[in-house]
Formats: sequence, structure tokens, C-alpha cells
Amino acid sequence: MKGTQRPIHALSTWVRRQPPKIKAFLAVVAGMAALLFLRMVVHDHDNLFVAAETVHALGISVLIYKLTKEKTCAGLSLKSQELTAIFLAVRLYCSFVMEYDIHTLLDTATLGTTLWVIYMIRFKLGSSYMEDKDNFAIYFVVAPCAVLSLLIHPSTGHHIFNRICWAFSVYLEAVSILPQLRVMQNTKIVEPFTAHYVFALGVARFLSCAHWILQVWETRGRLLTALGYGLWPPMFLLSEIVQTFILADFCYYYVKSLLGGQLVLRLPSGVV
Repeated sequence: MKGTQRPIHALSTWVRRQPPKIKAFLAVVAGMAALLFLRMVVHDHDNLFVAAETVHALGISVLIYKLTKEKTCAGLSLKSQELTAIFLAVRLYCSFVMEYDIHTLLDTATLGTTLWVIYMIRFKLGSSYMEDKDNFAIYFVVAPCAVLSLLIHPSTGHHIFNRICWAFSVYLEAVSILPQLRVMQNTKIVEPFTAHYVFALGVARFLSCAHWILQVWETRGRLLTALGYGLWPPMFLLSEIVQTFILADFCYYYVKSLLGGQLVLRLPSGVV
């Protein structure tokens, strides 16, 4: 085991010493390699989107275990859960009025469990809630997402209100994890269940992003016109990419900690 850890440790040390531009380049290369791998092994790329929602549900299951077994919500951001509930509720509304499919059922289940987590944090385990650490002002993300959705939204044949709601849910999902990252930034130490949950979100976001990128690749860009015209298609893809890269740094340290056999994740300054 030690022999295996030595090259991993040497590689992680080398990466950590690189300047930010080199780290960003390496992250892009790793992401492209992962996309190529998924393209080769996954023939129906719609399965990637289902997988993303399934991984998100698994992450919520980890939170449920933490809240029910350990009777504590320490390290969790109530504001991130509330933002998640908002974008899921809006997306669920859009799904009902625009296209009812398997994603509607998955979103319904995820919204239900997210509301349960909010209830537990607010009313059952409030004494362990780190309110002073959960100090991200959510109007800093909700207001810009609302304004952006009014300005840039799909140009499909659906009602204008529904199209604005769809855009709002996409933009808000991209930044809904920011309050949770602020909590981890403030504490610097992330206990296992919270780390598992955030890592699951990172994997889910990557799979969702991979789904759309590969769909655009396979259709040679025709999917973009199906999404609409103007600025919406590139903004949609940009939102998918942004939410992936927001969690990329955390996922790197999570994997490094896991391979090193550490149960508690300690984050260096400036990671999140």
C-alpha cells in the first residue's frame, strides 16, 4: 500500500507546487480525458444525465444517514439546501408543463428528500447548526440569476414565463453549492459524511456536464439549435461547465485524502 501511495503522493505534491495557470491546464486535460473515456464506454449519453441525478440522490442519502444516525447537522449549509430546493422546485414545475419524463420523477424524489433535510436542520437538529459559519448571503446569487434569466432564456415555443423559469433553474443550480463551500472554507475541516455528499455533487455535476457536451459533439452542434437561438445555448453550456469547475478543486483534495487513508478532510487555505 505504501508503495502505491508514494507515486500518488509525489504526483499530488508536484501538482500542488504548480502555478495556477498550469493547474487549470491540467484540470482541462483531465476533464477532456474523462470525456473521451465516457464517450467510449457509454453509448447512450442520456444515461449520463440519469446517472447524474442518481449520484445526486446518493449524496442526499448520505446526508439522511448523517442526520438520522449521528443526530447532527454540523458542517452542513442550510442555505445550500434551500437553494437546491428552489432550483429543483422550479425545474420540477418546468418539467411538468414542458416535458414530463423520467427526470420529473427523479427530481420529485430529490426535492422531497432535500425538503426533509431542510426540516431536520431547521427544527430537529438546530442546536448543532453552524449558523455563524453559514454566512453566505444567498441574495448575491438569487438576484443575479433572476436578472440573467429575464435577459437570457430559451427561445423555444413555450410560454415566456416557463422559459424564464427554466433559465432561472439552470443558473441557480450552477451556483447553489457556494454556501456549502463557504461553510467548509470557514471551518477548514470537513467531516466524512459532508465530504462524501459534496463529492457526490461534484461527480453528479460532471456527469451532467459530460452529457450535454457529448450530446453537442455527437449531433455536431444541432442540439444547440434545438435548445434555442441567441445567447441561451452557450450560456446553458457555460452554466454546466461552471458548476463542474466550482467543485473540481474540492474533488481533487477529496480523492487525495481518500487515497491517503484520511477520514477527515483538511482543506488548505484558498481551496474553496
